[in-house]
Amino acid sequence: MKSFKLDAPKSLSQRVLLRLRQAIIDGEFVLGAAISEEMVAQSFGVSRTPVREALGQLQSQGLVVIKPQVGSYVFTPDAADIASLCSFRIIIEPRAAELAYRRDRAATVAAMEAAVADMKQAIADKDNVAYGRADTALHEAFFAHCGNRYLVESYQLVSGRVAALRTNFSSPIDVRTPASFDEHRRLLRWFERGDLASFETLLTSHISNSSKTYVRALQVA
Repeated sequence: MKSFKLDAPKSLSQRVLLRLRQAIIDGEFVLGAAISEEMVAQSFGVSRTPVREALGQLQSQGLVVIKPQVGSYVFTPDAADIASLCSFRIIIEPRAAELAYRRDRAATVAAMEAAVADMKQAIADKDNVAYGRADTALHEAFFAHCGNRYLVESYQLVSGRVAALRTNFSSPIDVRTPASFDEHRRLLRWFERGDLASFETLLTSHISNSSKTYVRALQVA
């Protein structure tokens, strides 16, 4: 197992949590993979207690499944779970985007533009992890600027799983084909123009297509 670097002066369990969360999202731990408390503790240079605490919090975020007397594993979605997750996104993301447009259009557009630029670079580099991070940044911009903490907290319940699904299932395709990148550029264009009806129609289609991609990838995984 590779060594991990811990940054930022947060509590030990929080530092372990953030690093493990990113490792799952980035695919360093593949979906369904076992996570050994002892190996993670040794790699981080900490005791097993903060690792156990971090795994418990990751379980509450839906990223980890803890089986008593068996072990801890990265979550493994099924088709029904993916469908429910994407249906939730179709409900919540357009509303967050609408609020972000009305509350802070300029900052949201700037965040979307930065994410699109990062996607373009990731495609040039054939870097699916970087593409997934940029994709996540674009969608999370709506929640960062919507000004409604209940929408933010609701999205946080699924944001880690959404990001992990991107990296594992869609980003490897997205860096090779233009469809996803083109859709994100069109989302930016509609949002910037204030055509929220066209934006919502495209966003709904975009998320629905992602759901289909995840299910197909899951079937051949």
